[in-house]
Amino acid sequence: MKKRDAKRQAILDTAYRLFQAQGFDQTSVSEITAQVGGSKATIYSHFPSKEELFVECMMAATEDYILSIIPSLETAEADPEVALRDYGRRFLGYVCSPDIVAVQRLLIAEANRFGIGKLFYDKVTAMRAHVSALLSRFMASGTLRSDDPQVAAEYLRAMLEAEYLEQLLFCARETALSEDEIAAASERAISTFLRAYAPAASVAETH
Repeated sequence: MKKRDAKRQAILDTAYRLFQAQGFDQTSVSEITAQVGGSKATIYSHFPSKEELFVECMMAATEDYILSIIPSLETAEADPEVALRDYGRRFLGYVCSPDIVAVQRLLIAEANRFGIGKLFYDKVTAMRAHVSALLSRFMASGTLRSDDPQVAAEYLRAMLEAEYLEQLLFCARETALSEDEIAAASERAISTFLRAYAPAASVAETH
């Protein structure tokens, strides 16, 4: 995990717990300071505003996933089926995990507050660039048909999330996904994506 100094980590851990329990509005910098120790100046020396602290808390919750997935995307197999099936299982397991579902609910609730939604979206978009880069390599090599890799990355994400994410976000489903469910849903999504972006020659061979 990325090393942070102990005070910064303590601030993030405390703020994350309070934000989850109370929401953004009911959590004050004074309360965070009281639990962490020190002064408000210490908090603001690490985070320019409460909004920035909130976004950093949400991003910290995703950090382990980000740090594990980016190297695998950069060194992915030349075969898109192998690479994307591996990515699909990892992504779906992450985005539908109880902790990350809770983070998404909190972000949706606070998205319109002082640009919080845009701050988080900009950070996540930077991460998604690695997926776009992987798809761009496959398109350049001819193993996927040529198209806009950024749009393709968004379609890929949407396909992976389609079956279960809304059920979890809106509490229509109370139990976490099993590994078998994650694997099966990921397989269906990746198979659909690969058919949609198959090279022209491959499509012609199926007709």
